[in-house]
Amino acid sequence: MPSELKVQSLDRAFDILELLGNEQYGYNLIQISEMLKLPKSTVHRLIGVLIQREYVRKSEDTGRYRLGPGFISLCSNYLNNLELKTESSPAMDELSVSTGNVVFLAIRQEDKMVYVDSKEQINSLRKYAIVGQRKPLYCTSLGKSLLMGLSDEEIRALLAHETFSRRGPNTHTNIESLLQDIRECRRRGWSLDDQEAEPAINCVAAPIHDYRGQVIAAVSTSWVLAQHPEMRPETMAVLVMRCAATISFNMGYTGKSNRPEF
Repeated sequence: MPSELKVQSLDRAFDILELLGNEQYGYNLIQISEMLKLPKSTVHRLIGVLIQREYVRKSEDTGRYRLGPGFISLCSNYLNNLELKTESSPAMDELSVSTGNVVFLAIRQEDKMVYVDSKEQINSLRKYAIVGQRKPLYCTSLGKSLLMGLSDEEIRALLAHETFSRRGPNTHTNIESLLQDIRECRRRGWSLDDQEAEPAINCVAAPIHDYRGQVIAAVSTSWVLAQHPEMRPETMAVLVMRCAATISFNMGYTGKSNRPEF
């Protein structure tokens, strides 16, 4: 299909979605065709694709089409991210003040970690440059905290095609080494990047849970080893876990996970 036809089909699909989104009880095929001035065959074809992806559902009783559950996950992820940043901000500010370090907030998207916010004591353009950046899960403390909510087998499947490139002197170079680390992270409740993502940098992170007890994000603080030889991961972990616990509480977490023990 030529690119201009693909764009036209996409545009028409959005027209259908917007039309259905403005009518609680939906419309039938003829109504949609007439209101959008599109051939019934075109509407039928596009709706077929939208139904497959669960963005549209058809009532067997009325023959009317309405928006489907596919939008729920899209909207909930968007709203959760907005809520997450709002609820995280005060605790992240407090952690940055108490440590004097930069603080990061991240979520997992498929097999990558994505920064969604950062806090530090000086005004810096880095804050805006870092948000949206993606990094591997296997060599970052944030990534490892995000993996703490998954079973070993889930991690194996998620990272089945990962290339364990050495980024620092202590980077994990295979899945078995990473899994051994994750098991220790689960036991103590926090994760450490000890010169794994880059040389001379340490970073401690802890997972953030939602009301279901699922890991939805992670928060971390990092420092340059040469600048802060007095900072110890175990000491910083206490502060980071306190921050993560505060955010988790704000997100509705009661301290009980619905996941089985690994």
